[in-house]
Amino acid sequence: MTFEQEEKQLVNKLVTYSLELNGELILVENVPARVNEETGEQFFAPDIVERLQDMILGDEKLVFSKDF
Repeated sequence: MTFEQEEKQLVNKLVTYSLELNGELILVENVPARVNEETGEQFFAPDIVERLQDMILGDEKLVFSKDF
């Protein structure tokens, strides 16, 4: 598959980003990503990755939900 064909399969979506850190599951909802419609693989822009790292590693305050 060529790059152009692969790029056509990517759509902009809001996704839930998940990460296990120190035995805790962290979920961040409504994260913008490019998603491959065929495989479900998610791609994040560099600024989004930086913001996620800031949020998760403590530079920004997280809002925790216990809705389960």
